[in-house]
Amino acid sequence: MKRVIIAGTHSGCGKTAVTCALLQALVNRGLSPSAFKCGPDYIDPMFHSRVIGLPSRNLDPWFCDRDMINCILHRHGGEISVIEGVMGFYDGVGEGASTHALTVETGTPTVIVADCKGMSLSIGAEIKGFLTFREPNNIVGFIFNRLPESLVPTAKSLCEELGTRYLGRLPYKKELSIESRRLGLVTAGEISDIKQKLEELSGLAEENILIDEILSLGAAAEDVPFAPPSVPKIDGKPLKIAVARDRAFCFYYEDNLDLLREMGCELAEFSPLSDGSLPENIDGLLLGGGYPELYAAELAANIPMLSDIRGKILCGLPTVAECGGFMYLCKSIGGHRTVGVIDAEARDAGRLRRFGYVELRPLGESPFGNCGLKGHEFHYWDVCDPGGGYAAVRARDGSEYFCAHTGPALYAGFPHLYLYSNPTAAANFVKKCQEYKNAQT
Repeated sequence: MKRVIIAGTHSGCGKTAVTCALLQALVNRGLSPSAFKCGPDYIDPMFHSRVIGLPSRNLDPWFCDRDMINCILHRHGGEISVIEGVMGFYDGVGEGASTHALTVETGTPTVIVADCKGMSLSIGAEIKGFLTFREPNNIVGFIFNRLPESLVPTAKSLCEELGTRYLGRLPYKKELSIESRRLGLVTAGEISDIKQKLEELSGLAEENILIDEILSLGAAAEDVPFAPPSVPKIDGKPLKIAVARDRAFCFYYEDNLDLLREMGCELAEFSPLSDGSLPENIDGLLLGGGYPELYAAELAANIPMLSDIRGKILCGLPTVAECGGFMYLCKSIGGHRTVGVIDAEARDAGRLRRFGYVELRPLGESPFGNCGLKGHEFHYWDVCDPGGGYAAVRARDGSEYFCAHTGPALYAGFPHLYLYSNPTAAANFVKKCQEYKNAQT
């Protein structure tokens, strides 16, 4: 299977721009690439998906073991799979959650994006450091972001001297930069001229990046043996799960949705912003993360939707609400009335409240049964009562705190859950949806 990782020297070095430029260039050549993101990020995969027209998936060595990662990678691979790294190449929780760990576990050739702003000969020190810090590392070459044309001979000479490949550069164009906010990049759907930017980036890639050589390097990747996971299937008719999807709710791990589909669920998307009610005859509800705080007034104005969701949840509809979805189930977001099944208010904390990986240990009933799960938090908003249905254990330091409002059919909390970390938990949620369906007939 052809594949390549686009990693970076550090966060903000230009990985996403290079990855999207490369993907768009491949699409323009008539190829059908697939895209992946290392780590728990939601926003970068949205940009990938905008380019290739297909979902981009996460590959996370902290969430999953080697078998699961390789299964996801090979199941969704295209003519060539382009995997964007996370942070700097060696960065993560310890060394086990880094892009370096991913390249070793998947045996994938890796290209490092180096941001050259303000550097000349020091580029060589950076190249040497990344090549020699850990071995094996599968680094096959470098792409130099913001490298002036005048320094191309220097970069090529340094690569030759250090025994690696010069794979091109991406010139800096301010008008092609992607805006950011305090939670990260703006989403692809918020950029009105995103398609034009992507086309211009792909043009720069064709002119300045050695795409054919990258394709050749990706074709040389050897497959890694893996054992596919065993996934339980439901009996009888498919279950119908409503999935909130619009500008306010857009953060989902595609793998979670894949797993539910694999178990026999039909997913029906709806908009809490613009629809008047939930889809008909549903057996479960997913309220993902996103930016409900930006659309709180609009969400509050859609009273029929608020009433329908509240009524269905109070009548036992199995529901999973993560981060922004959790806030939506509270009484209010920034003073704007919301669903109100949780007696708490969501307010801007003015600073990053929680960030990082967590393991969740159940403390009471939940639709996931007595199952632990792995997840990730990243939010600036907070609620006065975060819940106590789970104990969250930080991966970084082992500290604990309570989180999530839970009941027999409800999970509502800030952690974004990764269901492949414990497929049994997902199966328990599906069983709960089956019980709800049976009770309605």
